[in-house]
Amino acid sequence: MSNTQTPSVTQCAAWKALAAHHLRVAGLQLRQLFADDPGRGERMALDAVGIYLDYSKNRITDETLRLLLALADETGLRGRIDAMLRGDKINVSEGRAVLHTALRAPRDAPIVVDGVNVVPAVHAVLDRMAAFAERVRSGAWKGHTGKRIRNVVNIGIGGSDLGPVMAYEALRHYSARDMAFRFVSNVDGTDFAEATHDLAAEETLFIVASKTFGTAETLRNATSARAWFEAQGGSDLAAHFVALTARPEAARAFGVGRCFAFDDGVGGRTSLWSVIGLPVAVAIGRAGFEALLAGAHAMDRHFAEAPLEANLPVQLGLLDVWYRNFHRFGSRCVVPYHHGLRSLAFYLQQLEMESNGKRVDAHGRPLPFDTAPVVWGAVGSNAQHAFFQMLHQGTQVVPVEFIAVREPAHTLEGHQPRLLANALAQARALMLGHVADDAHRHFPGNRPSTFLLLERLDAASFGALIALNEHRVFTSGSLWGLNSFDQWGVELGKRHAGAVETGLASGRTEGLDAATAGLVRRLR
Repeated sequence: MSNTQTPSVTQCAAWKALAAHHLRVAGLQLRQLFADDPGRGERMALDAVGIYLDYSKNRITDETLRLLLALADETGLRGRIDAMLRGDKINVSEGRAVLHTALRAPRDAPIVVDGVNVVPAVHAVLDRMAAFAERVRSGAWKGHTGKRIRNVVNIGIGGSDLGPVMAYEALRHYSARDMAFRFVSNVDGTDFAEATHDLAAEETLFIVASKTFGTAETLRNATSARAWFEAQGGSDLAAHFVALTARPEAARAFGVGRCFAFDDGVGGRTSLWSVIGLPVAVAIGRAGFEALLAGAHAMDRHFAEAPLEANLPVQLGLLDVWYRNFHRFGSRCVVPYHHGLRSLAFYLQQLEMESNGKRVDAHGRPLPFDTAPVVWGAVGSNAQHAFFQMLHQGTQVVPVEFIAVREPAHTLEGHQPRLLANALAQARALMLGHVADDAHRHFPGNRPSTFLLLERLDAASFGALIALNEHRVFTSGSLWGLNSFDQWGVELGKRHAGAVETGLASGRTEGLDAATAGLVRRLR
């Protein structure tokens, strides 16, 4: 693609204005902003699709927001949103449309790619997958000895693992409690051995999830699963192995009989909504999975229709650009105060860092600024006893994103008020700090945070939360001029791994660097 097609964001008038504005407001104190504007907490908030966003504790003013919105306009964000949602081929390096929003579109929604409405095909696959999930869930699907399937083991890695694991943990309260769900991703055999050590093959269904059905780690674990199954007397792979893939012919060559296919236009990190969600559909049932899709679609419509100034994903994406490029903050910490969201940070790491961890723009031009921050975090209140010391008194300023849920899924007394009090108190303490003569007890404060509040954590609200983050990443990537939907950097290590594995097997180290060759010899 020509390097002259789109000017760099740094050439935008709004970008230059933001740089000058940052110099004027860099020393502002949050506590003073609240003192000067008592209504700031309610004014700097948005409420849509069951999610309340309080962004008042961020280092921004009304002028900051005005300039960020001007930057969004100048870079054509609205047009980019429309192009993605209608099925244009915005993944320019691979010549593909981006179809994760089509996976949760209603049956009557037209999303046309190359002259074909893709939505009917999406629902045909969804119907087939959901019917199979109900058969497994109800006990109608039997193993090779006629026993009911009671254990589901999902084998995948990256988006074929992170999304299903996160969704299952978040929605476990609604899952089939008479079934066990395990997830295997690591090529370290310990992962597979521990996941299956107490299972009976005749009651176990393996779901092998790989877009290409060529992912080395997944195939290694799938091969071990087949050997484990056969060692226990298993004789009917078709009853116990299912593949989720865009290459069903490769899955059948492996020996899997039943395949659920999904389109190449669905990236791994946004594939939860596709057949990759099969273990989640088995766990929470068809109605639950459809509610998950509906919640995500509701956020899609909000992203498409809400004015940019009242648009939740846009607001978060603009804040990300403000902090990454003008404050030069290198990371963002995500702390959900709900145990069901304990894997959310891992999922968001892939979503953001694989999407926007790029050093060139969509035209292949080197970028003169930083892109994706390091995304990290852990569940509250555990995180308070791990890394909050650094957040409060460390030398680096790290914006924190708090996520809380008002209604608990349990009925235990005393837990929820204490949990929510901790979340609110930590955000307040980061902002206010504490003045003390003793340097060890002095907290500088002025540490920014954002607060997301859900009424409850159910399939619909969880779907909206994940779609919110997908669109937030798209927003920042669009302003930076990136193609957020390719991931060439994932492939390089895989190619090197093949050469190293050959060396470990044969002892031949020709072509390896001296350090790697030395380690290969030592490991042999």
